[in-house]
Amino acid sequence: MARITASVYTSHVPAIGAALDSGKSGEPYWQKVFAGYDFSKQWMKDNKPDVIFLVYNDHATAFSLEMIPTFAIGTAAEFQPADEGWGPRPVPKVIGHPELAAHIAQSVIQQDFDLTIVNKMDVDHGLTVPLSLMCGQPQAWPCPVIPFAVNVVQYPVPSGRRCLNLGKAIRKAIESYDQPLNVHIWGTGGMSHQLQGPRAGLINREFDNVFLDRMIADPEGQAAVPHIDYVREAGSEGIELVMWLIARGAMADLAGGPTPKVVHRFYHVPASNTAVGHLILEN
Repeated sequence: MARITASVYTSHVPAIGAALDSGKSGEPYWQKVFAGYDFSKQWMKDNKPDVIFLVYNDHATAFSLEMIPTFAIGTAAEFQPADEGWGPRPVPKVIGHPELAAHIAQSVIQQDFDLTIVNKMDVDHGLTVPLSLMCGQPQAWPCPVIPFAVNVVQYPVPSGRRCLNLGKAIRKAIESYDQPLNVHIWGTGGMSHQLQGPRAGLINREFDNVFLDRMIADPEGQAAVPHIDYVREAGSEGIELVMWLIARGAMADLAGGPTPKVVHRFYHVPASNTAVGHLILEN
């Protein structure tokens, strides 16, 4: 049977991708950001999964404001990097895993979660920046990736509780797949930031670090936090953090297993106009 061996959590700041693509990662401003992922890149090489299930939000690229699924799973054989207005990022295309994706969709829908099945879409920085941070700049990504897009752009957005429970359903789905795959589940987005209005540029270090603490030790408590608290404390775009709860819900301790091992934790301010947070947990 397939098994989830680790969860990875990271911000997906678009400027990080631009810095990498334009060769600016060694500049003083960016050095500290990328240094926080040096361990992670080696860890990925030492713990290469067979498949990554990557939770992110589409930024009105694959889905316009005319049609916005709350949860969408990519079931295609491959996904091209999206043109977000300045050309696609110069990164490899994403190879999917249609068989496992279809199995997860079947299982999760039968567990009463409504998923949108997407057989063709381009993937934007929400998905490609985490891959670049964890894998560097390879000719091909190290394994297939299943994109899982969550609407945190247009209200109403899913609650933290819904996201945590969805992660639990995804774990059951993966563990019922009849191939011995090693799967990582990634939650991306955040941390605190606001891109517009009088509070543009807001960063809340205290909220961010309490969130990281609770992701490790009290995910059920974090899942009870209402969306308005994210907006109030972490900014309008801070609501992206609920996506981390999907990955956290898939960890073994929430199904009666042992507490996950904290392999790496990193937090840095600023990167462009946001805080960067990063965790790696192993089952």
